[in-house]
Amino acid sequence: MSHSFAIDIVEEDVQLTLGQLCRATRAPEGQVHTWVVEGVLVPEGATPAEWRFHGAALRRARLAATLTRELEINTPGVALALDLIEEIESLKATLRRLR
Repeated sequence: MSHSFAIDIVEEDVQLTLGQLCRATRAPEGQVHTWVVEGVLVPEGATPAEWRFHGAALRRARLAATLTRELEINTPGVALALDLIEEIESLKATLRRLR
């Protein structure tokens, strides 16, 4: 079994470095940097060496990697798709609460 920082638990208190996030998503650092610049991911810290990504960012980064690799969606498209997915999930949660 690989120790590529396999985190399936997405907890807010989990913090990943840039390297750990890259290994977990199999995305190159340059791609993750582009996602940060475009607002797909929002790390804590001022520089890539200081960046820390919360657990929720791991799920978002994995989706971004899938959209990029498998569907060949560009970074602005990935950002839009992820925002729409989150909005749909929020609306579904609201509907469940209202029922």
